[in-house]
Amino acid sequence: MEGGFGGVLVAAGSSSRMGGGRSKVLALLKGRPVFCWSLQALLDCEQVKEICVVCRPEDQEELARLSRGLKQPSGGKRVRFALGGDTRQASVYNGVLALEGDWPYVVVHDGARPLVRQETLEAVCQDAAAFGAATAAVPSKDTCKLSGKDGFVESTPPRERLMAVQTPQAFRRELYLYAAEKARQRGESYTDDCQLIEAAGGRVRFTPSGYENFKLTTPEDLLFARAMVGEGRGQMDMRIGSGYDVHRLVADRRLILGGVDVPFEKGLLGHSDADVLCHAIADALLGAAALGDIGCLFPDSDPQYKGADSLKLLSAVCRAVEEAGYRIGNIDATVMAQRPKLAPYVPQMRENIARACGIDVSQVSVKATTEEGMGFTGREEGMAAQAVCLLDKEG
Repeated sequence: MEGGFGGVLVAAGSSSRMGGGRSKVLALLKGRPVFCWSLQALLDCEQVKEICVVCRPEDQEELARLSRGLKQPSGGKRVRFALGGDTRQASVYNGVLALEGDWPYVVVHDGARPLVRQETLEAVCQDAAAFGAATAAVPSKDTCKLSGKDGFVESTPPRERLMAVQTPQAFRRELYLYAAEKARQRGESYTDDCQLIEAAGGRVRFTPSGYENFKLTTPEDLLFARAMVGEGRGQMDMRIGSGYDVHRLVADRRLILGGVDVPFEKGLLGHSDADVLCHAIADALLGAAALGDIGCLFPDSDPQYKGADSLKLLSAVCRAVEEAGYRIGNIDATVMAQRPKLAPYVPQMRENIARACGIDVSQVSVKATTEEGMGFTGREEGMAAQAVCLLDKEG
């Protein structure tokens, strides 16, 4: 197949039917974010030469971090990012324009379809090269009715002719851009990329797919996907880890805790930013996975870690834990400090830690306590933090 395909992975939805808030492509499926499953499919496809991920601004940093941890084919593929638009049609268009290579074809896949088979992806690309446009599809299992404006059945299309359309969908690039411009001129917006081609007078080939290639739209869909990949079956290897860290309080240093710059007249002394909370959590995770401690991975004798952002160090620890086959169940941490009052900053600490670890904020607990004026923390000579975590992996 000459020329190759530029791939667009659409991950810019609001996830409103999944409950909103955190993107559904970050939900875990057998310990890996849904996004990783979908992007890996494009990375593994030989026809796809370059990939653009279209996402929400608030998700880009985390998705970029996840993409760097995926297995690349020999020679590697460039994964770039573009921001989503107000509609799906606008988001896909942004992704196509952001592709750097002048590829003759484009293939579009939903970030929330993690179970696509590699043979389906390759077959759609082959059909697009042969016919100009193609989409993965399966025969409808249900009899469908066309609804009238009065709420009654208007007609019943023959079920044997009904197809449930999925992604991937692939097109000649020039055909897609022509159809997109036609839609723009008419002020029309479509929920399905094939509709662009149809509205411009083009024909789209159906490529047989499988029913497992469904889109995660509601919480029930996520449960089905987890059941299909066997999540929860087999014996689980569960590990508990504990971590403890302490740093001295000194003048002329920023106080960084859980990635939050806390206003205070003193800060913690250390080779990095001395984020005692992140360090304790990192040691708990490393201990649970039997991977040593933070001092082994990031020695204070190494100048590259001078002033380092401990949230980034924590992310590196989480990647090591993930590569060892473990996923995080939960983290529970406590900061011991006489002053300042930390309660107002705890919600942001939890969000920062969850983002660095690639988990949901509901899996992270952060508490703060004084020690009633006793000990080095009570005398404000320093701060300490301790953390416990649960890891698991399926045996």
